[in-house]
Amino acid sequence: MNSQTLRQPIAGPAGALQCAIDEPAEAARGVMVVCHPHPLHGGTMDNKVVQTVARAGLQRGLRTVRFNFRGIGESAGAWDEGRGEVDDAMAVIAAFRDAALPLWLAGFSFGGYVASQAAARLAAEAPAAGLVLVGPATRNFPVAQVPEDTLVIHGEADDVVPLQATLDWARPQALPVVVVPGVGHFFHGQLPLLKSLVARHLAAA
Repeated sequence: MNSQTLRQPIAGPAGALQCAIDEPAEAARGVMVVCHPHPLHGGTMDNKVVQTVARAGLQRGLRTVRFNFRGIGESAGAWDEGRGEVDDAMAVIAAFRDAALPLWLAGFSFGGYVASQAAARLAAEAPAAGLVLVGPATRNFPVAQVPEDTLVIHGEADDVVPLQATLDWARPQALPVVVVPGVGHFFHGQLPLLKSLVARHLAAA
């Protein structure tokens, strides 16, 4: 993401997982783990939306951790239809979580599904402080129910995950969804707005 980004592997359930860590200018006020989009459709930790969400976290003083799911980049293993990818996220959380700092989880598209499932696993014993989902893959994957203070952002013109699918998922939870008018799945031309929406939410939290 920048020249100071530290890239290092950690041990994952299917072998090494490639991670990228960015430290804020001052002492970290929290840790944010960001999950990338679908591995079989070009998703990596260097996706522009993933980087934008991470930059928003960095701006708000969070140590940000991005990682490649199994089989992507320098991460070992192979696609596991979403199940093993949640295990990957849990391994990254375990490696980088700091008991003295709040933990944030974030995800874009397929990564939104993974982040929601990871948050659900953590909920009983050590819940995350917050959750940010951008264009979550509510049509093709079982995105978990999430806490009421979760930030969900979706493009009105999303042609990958229809807005209606996310509204149908959010409705039973009475969960607000921030809709960005006229924007598609990858937020082309609106990444600065996306960063601002995430940064404002983190600041308010």
